[in-house]
Amino acid sequence: MGDFILPEDDVDYLEETYSSWKTVLEGAHRWIVIDSYPVPKGYNVSFVNLALRIDAGYPNSQIDMVYFYPLLNRVDGKPIGALVNQSLMNLNFQRWSRHRTAQNPWRPGLDNIQTHLLLVDYWLQREFQIR
Repeated sequence: MGDFILPEDDVDYLEETYSSWKTVLEGAHRWIVIDSYPVPKGYNVSFVNLALRIDAGYPNSQIDMVYFYPLLNRVDGKPIGALVNQSLMNLNFQRWSRHRTAQNPWRPGLDNIQTHLLLVDYWLQREFQIR
């Protein structure tokens, strides 16, 4: 599936859930890129390429943030906060600086790509509740 190997439970989940995904090694960073990830209504696109940076210590170390291509905007024109551009695969991804909290910490042995994507879905929905 790409440039590095994921834990078997992550591969099983990705294979069962997404038609197209890959692992990418770019510089010193490892990435998972999911093509055609669905985005809730209210954004300028219905699907994005979604990227997650996978640190070397994963799955014991947490996945943090999320990256989208193309850039997401709200159709109501309201700004989305805490965004930074990130070059990946010669594309301009949009990093959403969103993090786990003390109430929702990374749980080694329990959390994985699937649970992080649940958090990403929450962030996408929550954007319309906070602004």
